[in-house]
Amino acid sequence: GMEEKPLRVLACGDVEGRINALFNRVNAIQKKSGQFDLLLCVGEFFGNSPEAEAEWEAYKSGAKKAPIHTYILGAASQETVKYFPNSDGCELAENITCLGRRGIFTGASGLQIAYVSGREAQHEPAPSHCFTSKDITALAAPLLSNSKFRGVDVLLTSQWPRGVWQYGNSPVSFCGVSSIADLADKLKPRYHFAGLEAVHYERLPYRNHVVLQENAQHVSRFIALATVNNPAKKKYLYAFNIVPMKSMDPAELVKQPQDVTENPYRKPMKDGKKEKPPPSMTALLHFRRPELESRLVDLFQFRPPSFSPTSLPCYMALAKGSLTPDHVLLLPIGHYQSVVDLASEVVEEMEKYKSAIKKFCKSRGQRCIMFERNYRSQHLQLQVVPVSMEKCSTEDIKEAFMTQAEEQQMELMEIPAHTDLKQIAPPGTPYFYVELDTGEKLFYRIKKNFPLQFGREVLASEALLNIPMRADWRECKCTKEEEEDQAKQMRSDFEPFDFALDD
Repeated sequence: GMEEKPLRVLACGDVEGRINALFNRVNAIQKKSGQFDLLLCVGEFFGNSPEAEAEWEAYKSGAKKAPIHTYILGAASQETVKYFPNSDGCELAENITCLGRRGIFTGASGLQIAYVSGREAQHEPAPSHCFTSKDITALAAPLLSNSKFRGVDVLLTSQWPRGVWQYGNSPVSFCGVSSIADLADKLKPRYHFAGLEAVHYERLPYRNHVVLQENAQHVSRFIALATVNNPAKKKYLYAFNIVPMKSMDPAELVKQPQDVTENPYRKPMKDGKKEKPPPSMTALLHFRRPELESRLVDLFQFRPPSFSPTSLPCYMALAKGSLTPDHVLLLPIGHYQSVVDLASEVVEEMEKYKSAIKKFCKSRGQRCIMFERNYRSQHLQLQVVPVSMEKCSTEDIKEAFMTQAEEQQMELMEIPAHTDLKQIAPPGTPYFYVELDTGEKLFYRIKKNFPLQFGREVLASEALLNIPMRADWRECKCTKEEEEDQAKQMRSDFEPFDFALDD
């Protein structure tokens, strides 16, 4: 067969001038486990201190020599531009090569490495430590014009791709730019390394094809590396073996690991080009456990001391896997499917609760956002999520719901503040609605396949609370004690506003 022996590669995060520390570490690794073929460095290689400059001088003059073929990216800040003779690739010292602004580097083995140096330019003309959309196009176009193009072996960027965490494990950082995300989506790197954020994050591998609609393709792995010698001992060197794609057995290349996820960069297409969401995602959307939903109802109830079921048709409970510590539910006692099915005395009490919660939120500088989904639910739950006024205006919240609904081909209708939902949704109609702090409502009549966590997803998204990893309540694990403390805290905070105590 054409199987070659794999290349042994090291990838490294920002060196920031700690060149001796890096090469000492590499020497130790090579001593222990043999020679590596290449060292690839992302992020900022050079440092600004006089020590860093002196350290570099020793390599530049030839007094010291890198123990491995080292390839670095160009400057990521104005301060380090001075180390590079120009923005093209060149050898800076023996065994240390700058790849340049952007391009493709193909090793003797046929390993194909695409790279983009620096940060995304905020304006034109771009400073020399920045790249522009023209750079991205110039890099991708020649590759994509080849009908046989399947992807690159490695992609090196200093900046993160925006949204890389979607469908994956949560990172510690939600930075990134969409131009790099778009590039990664098109170039399908088997490994994509990035730096600049001083964190280590290895995303689960993601697939580059739509299941059951396209032939299997290789998976991609995104790995962000920390800074060399960082005090927190976060990982900054990553070792891997790779056989260049061009000499690999195709069946071997497209093997899918167990933990592969959806592609984080693919959005279902708009403008009538129907792109069915892959079955695996649709299956996920319908994954729910009714037994939990019904248990939820008896979980943490805010029973005022005066509580007796007859006097109180509603109560407040802590949301299971709450989005924020003060995310609560309003629930009627008794079995009601949705807000429009409620008996009038229950409606009256729900309204009292709602205005009490609004006052409570306002006193804490928060906007009270409520939403309900009458679809695949056993029991009415009005979700209440307070959002800090400083963080988001009502307009921001409204816009996030509108645009994210539109991205999923759903049209939210605006309903004036005092309209009764009953006029719009006769009982039995599946619907989703949001009530903003101004009393304005956004309403959607559900046709089919509604994303069950939509309300949470929008509030958790980068545009609003920016806690995307909490969008799924199943991922928000907390202990019984934590839940009880949360409930206790909320109970005492809310007590002054509890109208049930006034009677």
